[in-house]
Amino acid sequence: MNLLTTLKGSLMEGFLPAGWDLAKIDACCAHPPESIDERRPWWHERFQPVPCASTTDFDVMMGHEIAATIRRAREAGKPLALVLPVGPMGMYRWAVYFLREWGVSCDHVHGFNMDEWSDAHGRTLPASNPGAFQNAMEGAFYGPLADLTVPRDRRWFATPDRLPHYAPRIAELKDQGADLVVIFGIGRVCHIAFWEPHFAAEFTSVDEWKAQTHRLGAKLHPLTIEQNAQTSFKSRTTLVPAFANTIGPGVFLQADWIIGGADGTFGRGMQWQGMSLWTTLRYGPDPWVPSSFMPTLPGRLFFLSELAGPLEPEMN
Repeated sequence: MNLLTTLKGSLMEGFLPAGWDLAKIDACCAHPPESIDERRPWWHERFQPVPCASTTDFDVMMGHEIAATIRRAREAGKPLALVLPVGPMGMYRWAVYFLREWGVSCDHVHGFNMDEWSDAHGRTLPASNPGAFQNAMEGAFYGPLADLTVPRDRRWFATPDRLPHYAPRIAELKDQGADLVVIFGIGRVCHIAFWEPHFAAEFTSVDEWKAQTHRLGAKLHPLTIEQNAQTSFKSRTTLVPAFANTIGPGVFLQADWIIGGADGTFGRGMQWQGMSLWTTLRYGPDPWVPSSFMPTLPGRLFFLSELAGPLEPEMN
């Protein structure tokens, strides 16, 4: 007996996103680990999952991909629009290392933080707050780059006055020859940025859903809150905001290249991201599973090999 047979009348009814096909998600997760990179018909021909044997490998490989992308744009004499996540984070240390080792200035880069904690009205945490994503990005990336860093007037954060201007500014940069590169992680409920699966219920078509560029004060799914309690707030759920400002598919699906990361393990055989990874790769594009659209774009998705499973219960 499992969730598929016990859902009716249980506490889980109405908790998981209403549009999820649970049998389909379960089937996505039932494949052997070695088949995780088997191509699907909807994958972009230049989309590639990249397994990483350890967290160290993951951080270095993803950091190198970011740094190399920045260097290529500079060598081509082109501006670069980067959508930046705060999670995963370990790759930024290595991106900084490679850029400083190569002496690559980032004054051609325009950085757009993909989201930020907020209240229901879109009012964000102060930039100095230890939990603020702006604080994290300044500390992990912009600050350590020192004299090679992205100019302050080219750093965009998802505040209520700036987020609505992301899409037009990115469009202007593309008109100037810039590529849009979206760096991302995958949420427990398969969100990209904080674009949650339950938002799909508000739209009458996939095209309408795809056109949404952002949302202020987005209401987060309970599993998103609990994921962040475990990964960022030392289990203290009461400190996790229930809302966030976020880009939408009208931005992240415009990517010319994607750099994704899935490193959601806790050690001792524990993890939270295996189902999310498999569903992203195998479900097929569906607004109720926002991350399912990412394989339709060119780029790389780095993941810890451990997440491939097998996703079977263990009692240790």
